[in-house]
Amino acid sequence: MTSTLTSPRRVEARPRPAIRPQRVRTFRLLSRALIWLIVAVQVYPLAWLFLTSLKTNRDFAEGNPFALPTSLTFDNYRRAFGVGNLGLNMLNSLIVTTGANLLIVVFGMMGAYAITVLGFRFSNVARAVFMIGLIVPVQIALVPLFVDYSNVGLLDTYQSMILPLAGFALPMSVYLFSAFFTYIGQETYEAASLDGAGPYRIFLSMVLPLSMNTILTVVLVNSIFIWNDFIIANTFVLSDQLKTVPLGLQNYIGNMGNIDWTATFAAVCVTITPLLLVFLVLNKAVIYGIESGATKG
Repeated sequence: MTSTLTSPRRVEARPRPAIRPQRVRTFRLLSRALIWLIVAVQVYPLAWLFLTSLKTNRDFAEGNPFALPTSLTFDNYRRAFGVGNLGLNMLNSLIVTTGANLLIVVFGMMGAYAITVLGFRFSNVARAVFMIGLIVPVQIALVPLFVDYSNVGLLDTYQSMILPLAGFALPMSVYLFSAFFTYIGQETYEAASLDGAGPYRIFLSMVLPLSMNTILTVVLVNSIFIWNDFIIANTFVLSDQLKTVPLGLQNYIGNMGNIDWTATFAAVCVTITPLLLVFLVLNKAVIYGIESGATKG
C-alpha cells in the first residue's frame, strides 16, 4: 500500500493595492494648505508689527488696530531713537549676547568633548547632571545671585548678565555638541589618535572645523533668548547706561502709564531686524546643525 506525500500548498502573498493617485494629490494639497496656514500664522504678527509702526498716532488710536494704515509715516522711527537710548540699548544687548555666546560655545564644546570623546569615570553621571539643568528655572537663582553679586561688587555690570545667561544655556549646548560628537563616530577619533594626534590637536584640527554648523545653531538659538532676556537684566541692571533692548522699551512709557505705541512698535522693528536677517541668511546651516546634532546623534 503506497502513501502519497502531498506537498504543502504555497500561499502567494497578495500584492498590496497601490495608493490611488487621487488620494496622493489630496494628501499633498492638504499638506501644502497646512504648511501655508502655519506660515501665515508665523508671518502675520511680523507684518502687523511693521505696518503698525508706519501708522500715525491718530490712525492707531481712533481706527481699527488690525486695519491697514490710512497714511504712512516714518516719524515713529525718529521718535524711537529720540525718546529712548535705542542705539545704546542695542549696543549693550550686542555685548551681552556676544559675551554669553562665547562662553556657551567654548565651555559647551569643551564639556561635551570631555564627556563624549575623551571619556572618564562617571562621565554618564556628569552628562545626567547637565541634563538636569534643563529643568531648573531661572527664577530660583535670582535672589542668591543678587546677594552674591552685591557682596563681590558685580551688580550693574555686563558680567552680572553674561554669567547667568551663559550658565543656564550650557545644558542645551552640551547636549547638542555631545550628540554631534557621537554622530562623528568613535572610529574617526581612534584613527586620528593612531596617526599621533593628541586630544588637543584632535579638538582643534578635526572636531572644531566639523562642528561649525552646530556652533551656528547653538549661537543663533541662544542669541534669540539672550537678546530678548528681560528678567535677568531687570534684576541685576540698575543704571540706564547698561540697559539692554527689553529694558530700553520701558522708556516709551510716559507719565501716568501712557505708552507711545507707534514709537514702541518702531523700536521693536529696529531691534528684531538684526537677528531676523542673520537667521534668514543662516537658516540652512541651523537646520543642518539641528539634524546632525540632535536627530542623527
